[in-house]
Amino acid sequence: MAELARMFEAHSERVFRAAHRITGDAADAEDVLQSVFLRLARRDQKGGEPLSGDEAVGYFYRSAVNAALDVVRSRQRAGWAPLEAAELAAENSAVLGEGGRSREFEPEREHRLKGLRRALRLAISRLSPRSAEIFTLRYFEGLSYQQIADVTGNSSGLVAVLLHRTRARLKKELSTLGHAAGELS
Repeated sequence: MAELARMFEAHSERVFRAAHRITGDAADAEDVLQSVFLRLARRDQKGGEPLSGDEAVGYFYRSAVNAALDVVRSRQRAGWAPLEAAELAAENSAVLGEGGRSREFEPEREHRLKGLRRALRLAISRLSPRSAEIFTLRYFEGLSYQQIADVTGNSSGLVAVLLHRTRARLKKELSTLGHAAGELS
């Protein structure tokens, strides 16, 4: 149990952050965090090998991405769309400029970005788990190609190829969903 607590301390923020960036909802990210660590606890009870180093980081990223994608897919099937607190905060703060000075609110831009974020989540949920994981690690978590290669156990060349193919697929998906694919560039 002490090892599980140590793992939670070391990796819970990473799991939450990855899940939140995919789901766009803090409550869903908390649910993902809980499910990832419950799975790990069950794994440990069954006598699974202890995780360490890059293997642990990879396990937590993979688990967070897969669980978050499951949430997005289930919400999509149910026709549910999250009310994104971060977007509401952005809309409210968009009225104030630097130093609290008022500036013109751009509702069309905010609406377009909100739609693009939703479409991107939907498009990511349609990717294979491997592609979604690598895309998330690069563009949501900011890991380098080499770091992704270390976490996933692939070469950095393969990571580059997969990211290229994934971006092309996402552009096509976004285009199909009616959003400007050029905004991914």
